[in-house]
Amino acid sequence: QVQLVESGGGLVQAGGSLRLSCAASGRTLSLSAMGWFRQAPGKEREFVAGIVRSRTSISIYYLDYGDSVQGRFTIARDNADNTVYLQMNSLKPEDTAVYYCAADPSYSGVVVRRSQSDYDYWGQGTQVIVSS
Repeated sequence: QVQLVESGGGLVQAGGSLRLSCAASGRTLSLSAMGWFRQAPGKEREFVAGIVRSRTSISIYYLDYGDSVQGRFTIARDNADNTVYLQMNSLKPEDTAVYYCAADPSYSGVVVRRSQSDYDYWGQGTQVIVSS
């Protein structure tokens, strides 16, 4: 089992920045794939960013981002404390949503997957509100 706990959400003005954290516990040694998704009121949950660790080298990661956040958000991972971060810059009101962390312990590929169904474990979410 894997437990995921998000933190770092809050209220920020447009143009500002926030950094979200996702702390993993439990079966964390095999967490090769992790991702961030978000869900705005009345909308479907969408892919934000994902990170996949290479099976051949612990120092190689593959990254991918949703089109709407490309160039503004950065995903990173700290294996020392089993935490994944989402640095969000140049925030816009349309970034307002509940942000969820997700993990897939069994993934062995190198392509970041963007579908919710590809992830087995989810956190409870953290609210981000961007005011105009």
